[in-house]
Amino acid sequence: MSSAAAFARIGVNVADGVAWVTIDNPAKKNALTRSMCLQIQELMPTLEKDPAVTVVAVRGAGTTFSAGATINELSSVLLDRQEDNTYVDQLSLADQAITSITKPTVALVDGACMGGGWQIASACDFIIASQRSVFAITPAKIGIIYPRAGIERLVRQVGHANAKFILFTGETFNTARALDLGLVAEVVPDDEFDDRCRSLLHTLRNRSRFSTHSMKRLVDLTASNDPRIDQEWENAWAAMTDGPDMGIGITAFMNREQPEFTWSPIGRTRT
Repeated sequence: MSSAAAFARIGVNVADGVAWVTIDNPAKKNALTRSMCLQIQELMPTLEKDPAVTVVAVRGAGTTFSAGATINELSSVLLDRQEDNTYVDQLSLADQAITSITKPTVALVDGACMGGGWQIASACDFIIASQRSVFAITPAKIGIIYPRAGIERLVRQVGHANAKFILFTGETFNTARALDLGLVAEVVPDDEFDDRCRSLLHTLRNRSRFSTHSMKRLVDLTASNDPRIDQEWENAWAAMTDGPDMGIGITAFMNREQPEFTWSPIGRTRT
């Protein structure tokens, strides 16, 4: 194994309720290897269970978010052959690991976000991007099909025609276009990006976890037309009435105080 390949990793640091997850492969512009996809799959359930983690932030090391899948490992990333001669899409399993988290997840995109890098970023609840960032989804440039999870999410976000344009051309577009398409939630001036990210994560940490966890699940079920949606709404409404955060929030608002919510997600799992 080369020293460059050995350094490719998914880093994590937990501080003040935020799990900072870093795509770190500087020799390849933070391109994703098979090993990095497996690391994401292993890491996300750990962060889900960790009571010290309230929010998960995914970022790239340095000035690139991710150049996509490492080209010399593309086959093992998308078509990882198993002992029974079946194939596993490790990138989409990493995507699934992120979407399975019940806690808020945010992609902090600074720099290029390409190919499979966009799929990982888009697996988060939303993307915040610096103004200098650029995006592209490029399967047609190398003769492959983009993973199903990525295509389906792209269609939901931008519509059929725009998804075809992005996928067929593989063209690179700026943050103004990404914002117009609905691919990013906010574009921040480059020199304000770090401060804005810290401020946003601080805000998310201090919101009601009952509210964010419940609404995340309801939004996701609505987006996928899940047949469980009616029952989930009933369950969420009942939990709101029975739980502590509603009363805490109303009392704090009336007293012009900052609420100190107490609901905990520990023991609650997403299915």
